[in-house]
Amino acid sequence: MINLFDKTELEAAITRIEKLTPDTQAQWGKMNAGQMLAHCSVAYEMALEDKHPKPGFFGRFMLKLFVKNIVVSDKPYAKNNRTAPQFVMTGEKDFEVEKSRLINYMKKVQEMGADHFDGKENLSFGPLSIKEWNNLFAKHLEHHLQQFGV
Repeated sequence: MINLFDKTELEAAITRIEKLTPDTQAQWGKMNAGQMLAHCSVAYEMALEDKHPKPGFFGRFMLKLFVKNIVVSDKPYAKNNRTAPQFVMTGEKDFEVEKSRLINYMKKVQEMGADHFDGKENLSFGPLSIKEWNNLFAKHLEHHLQQFGV
């Protein structure tokens, strides 16, 4: 798993993102490149902004019980998994805007540093460790960069 808190590894991930174009085709799934970039930004929105509502008690309990380990473990995602409603992207997205937005979120997290995220509350899963936060961000990004062949 890449470490997005490490500046060198972050730059390598950004270099891969820069290889994408609006016409880059997915090897599986329904999203186009712009939608995928917007989709990847949702995890950062949830960590850094007050944009998405926190699930209720029962929803959060179920997410922690059935989804958390899938999201924060080292095991890669399977292709064509279902996604949470807030991650579903429909309609056209401005590729350049979404690429810039995702890269800016990634840089902001790296600049904030790993210690900022140690024990930080996740909307869906509660407090996460540094490793769990990195896995949440890095595994999701890796899954979609592979989806688009970069």
